[in-house]
Order: sequence, then C-alpha cells, then structure tokens
Amino acid sequence: MTNAFITGVAGEVLLPAETAFLRSARPAGVILFARNCSGHEQIRRLVADVREAVADDGFLVLIDQEGGRVQRLRPPLGRALPAASAYGLLYGEDPAVAQEAAFLAARLLADDLRALGINTDCAPVLDVPVAGAHDIIGDRAYGSEPAKIAALARSVADGFMAGGVLPVIKHIPGHGRATKDSHHELPVVTEARALLSATDFAPFKALRDMPAAMTAHVVFTAIDDRAPASTSRRVTEDVIRGEIGFDGLLMSDDLSMRALSGSFAERARAVLSAGSDLALHCNGVLAEMEEVASAVPALAGEALRRFRAAVSVLGRHEAYDSVKAETQLALALAAGRRHAESV
Repeated sequence: MTNAFITGVAGEVLLPAETAFLRSARPAGVILFARNCSGHEQIRRLVADVREAVADDGFLVLIDQEGGRVQRLRPPLGRALPAASAYGLLYGEDPAVAQEAAFLAARLLADDLRALGINTDCAPVLDVPVAGAHDIIGDRAYGSEPAKIAALARSVADGFMAGGVLPVIKHIPGHGRATKDSHHELPVVTEARALLSATDFAPFKALRDMPAAMTAHVVFTAIDDRAPASTSRRVTEDVIRGEIGFDGLLMSDDLSMRALSGSFAERARAVLSAGSDLALHCNGVLAEMEEVASAVPALAGEALRRFRAAVSVLGRHEAYDSVKAETQLALALAAGRRHAESV
C-alpha cells in the first residue's frame, strides 16, 4: 500500500523514529534538501535506508536540482548548473543549439542523480515571469515568451526521462505573475482569464503530456477568488485538468509554505480534495509529517493509475554522447556568465 503523500527527513542520517514512521506511513516518496546531503556515499546510504524502511520498488526520491539558484547538490557534491535563463539566452542565438544543450545537460544530470539513488527532479520550471513580479521565479524561467519556455522545458524534461529520471513540471498553472513569494505569503493574481490562458497557462498546455506536475500556491481571482490553485477544485478541474489538459501525476507544492493556512492535516486534506494526487511536505519535522500522514488516504483509482504511469518513466535508459553533453553544458554555463557580466 502506498499513501498519497511525499515527505522529507530531518538530516543526513535516518533517525530511528523516522524509520518507524516510514514503515508505518508508507509515503509515495521522499524529497531531499541540502540539509540531507554532505557526501555521495552518505546520500546513497540515506536513500538506501529510506528505501529499506518503505520496502516499495515504486518509490520516488525527489530533489530540486534546477540549476542556478535552486540546486540542492552544489559543487563538489554536484556539477555546476546554469540557471534556466542561460538556455533562454542561447535560444535567442540559435534555438536548435539551445534545445540540444538543454536536452543533453538534463540527460547528463539524470545520470548524476541516478548514481546517488535519486530518481525524480522537481524541474523544469514552466512559469512565465512578467515585469513587476516577485523575483522568486526570475532566472529560474527560460524566458518570458511562452513558446520559448515550452520548447526548452520539453527538451529538459525529455533529457531527464531519457535517463530514467522523472521530471516534475512546475508550478502549474503558473507562478510567474505572482508579486509575492509563496514561501512567505499568499500571492494573488487578478489578471483576466483570457490573458492567463494566452500567457501563464500556455507552456503547461504545450507540455500537458508530461508525467508529473507540481501545483502553485497562488490565487487566480478570475477562476477562484478564495483559494490558491493548490487547494482549489475549480482551478484543478477547470484549468489544470480542463483547459490545460494535464492528466499526469499532480502533487502540491510544499504544505509547510506560509501561503497556506490551517493545520497540516487540514492542508493535506485540502490539496487532495482539490484534486492533487499527492500532498508534498518538505521540512522534515516529524510531528508535522505524522499529522500529514494521518490525513491522507492510500493511492487508489485514477491517482494510483497516474502514479504508476509516472513511475514507469524510471525504467528508461537511452544512450547518449556524454562528452558532447559536457561540452553543451559548458556552453550554457558560459552564456550565463556572459549575461551576468553584462548587467
């Protein structure tokens, strides 16, 4: 039995209380952060201990390894990765080169992650930033044009999947227009539905065939003026499953973010009632983890089908030119440095 949540753990070593929790709670996955990672062998041991506790082959081990500001594994633990915007700069020079570089760098990263026991990357970001928005997205975006974002994000997602890593597109249906950081406050977007459809929702619609996505803790008043997308059944049914047409595994953004209110059990029930398949809780606080676990059901029905479809990606392993991938990654890093030096 697999239950409908993903959890964090506190540190670099799995504690006895956490082992007991994982054995009884049977989450669908665990997410790692910098606090969990100090060395390659240590990461492998932690992942192995988590897997032994859960005892489920279809188990997700997630990390946020986007590149730029958001990478939990930094040198020397992980290779240097450019921000998504660097691929956008390359795209402006040559779209084909940029897309190949994005694909190959993701394929290379997939090998790095799998070598540590990590099989899911919470990337790529499909958000469309606009002038005046909070910089929580900023250079995590591939640009400001939906078509460019969609093209590069697909290349990245395809690269991950070719290496047996599950990509999680985020933050559906869009976080780029938010004027607040949802880690600390609840953002409210007031633009008209037609504008949102043409911009914010467009990259997600273009990648609606992806196997997994993460929701946004953002209120879109044109659709639901009371609840953020992550806890709004109207947004999930009308926009995410409806207009966008996404039928993959849907997980919430972190329940411990301050954009949400209520107890952790209430937050977990709210995201699942809204239509997410999995509730995500990241901070590794055991009491909160236990509260989330108490509120979620076992995966069943369509949620279980979508979970199994997402897990099926993990069996892939397509050959590629790793030397060329290293060269293309260096090209993207150089593009990012040139931009940083020019501003």
